Amino acid sequence: MQQYIDFFTSNPILSLVWVGLVVAIIGSMVKEKTATYKVIGINDATVLVNREEGVFVDIRSRDEYRKGHIAGSLHALPSQIKEQNLGELDKHKSAPIIVVCKTGQTAQTTADDLNKAGFTNVNVLKDGLIAWNEANLPLVKSKGKK
Repeated sequence: MQQYIDFFTSNPILSLVWVGLVVAIIGSMVKEKTATYKVIGINDATVLVNREEGVFVDIRSRDEYRKGHIAGSLHALPSQIKEQNLGELDKHKSAPIIVVCKTGQTAQTTADDLNKAGFTNVNVLKDGLIAWNEANLPLVKSKGKK
């Protein structure tokens, strides 16, 4: 125990970084356990879409969406969802929703907003479209203005 005390007193900056990392990891675990959504992988997402009529909701910018998105996905901006301007998405309140962004990080806040809007089965695609691309799954390009 004395070695730890000596280390902490000799290296205050390193000690603060270590404590900060521990707090961040614990905070992340608590957030994941208390979240109103589930983080799911690609296999689980495709099962939800194919067997339970799930819907992918892509929240990236319009230009990113047009460059390539998951087939059949709906496009909605996070600002629209936050304002509960849901449009076509409102028809799918009871269906499983899989929120997709580029990395899976932005989607978490949007998933919370969808839950507040009354959606009961909200999921986030783990690692977003990066994971989708790494699995060599297809993307569809939208036709329209560039």
